[in-house]
Amino acid sequence: MTDSPTILPPAPDIAPDIDEVAAIIRETAVEEVLPRFRELAAHDIHEKGPGDLVTTADLAVERVLTERLADLVPGSVVVGEEAVHREPAVLERLQSDEAPRWIIDPIDGTTNFSEGNALFVVQVAYVRGGKTRAAWIHDPVRDITLSAEEGAGAWSAGKRLHVADSVLPPRRMTGALYANPKRPGLTPAVGEFRKRQGGAYRRCVGQEYLSLTRGEIHYALFTRLLPWDHAPGVHLHQEAGGFGRLIDGSRYRPALTKGYILLAPDEDCWNTLRDLFIAETPLHL
Repeated sequence: MTDSPTILPPAPDIAPDIDEVAAIIRETAVEEVLPRFRELAAHDIHEKGPGDLVTTADLAVERVLTERLADLVPGSVVVGEEAVHREPAVLERLQSDEAPRWIIDPIDGTTNFSEGNALFVVQVAYVRGGKTRAAWIHDPVRDITLSAEEGAGAWSAGKRLHVADSVLPPRRMTGALYANPKRPGLTPAVGEFRKRQGGAYRRCVGQEYLSLTRGEIHYALFTRLLPWDHAPGVHLHQEAGGFGRLIDGSRYRPALTKGYILLAPDEDCWNTLRDLFIAETPLHL
């Protein structure tokens, strides 16, 4: 007679303490990011691909956060940007709804960071059941942390955050268009609006989400989806009262890696901007 296999109970549904995570992120930035800012040597910067950089700071932050955050929630696993670069199969962990997941972007805006430009952030999302349940974005230079727990709003330094008001017509709004006007499904208005706003963006998606959540800009359109770029910011924006969807109207999910996402202050504004920027829904999306 053989022994029956031991059946382990599912991991308990333990939510991380939002303030404890924020403190861990800030401490890690103070110890691993700020001492390297504007102090990087040539051998501290490497190219993962054309225009895609990684620094010793990225690697150090992801290592520390992976260790510390995984310890907070028993049974949780980590999906970090640099881990996925080393082993693409790590990304498949987001396809499972079983165990809780941490998504880490150790430095969003690495090119800016490597050039001594202060527009970079550290981003973290906590995912369970295929949905983002909590999120954090930390700006190490300005020492600003935004955090949001599902259903509890978005906060920074004890102040509840709200997205911008949407009463202005689109041409009087400010926004971020991370979209080449030549990409499928976009209208000429994308190029027009980019030129009106100088055609520039900050090369840091996390900084755009900071501005969206704090009500400093009205909208954003992103045509490249990676979990570490968007899972934290979409959640913060939503908890600050914003409305975000893929351009076909479906909800964003952290496991997505393809599609266009549009964010606006509310649903009416989203519909107006979608009609303005989107000519059609490309079939390949």
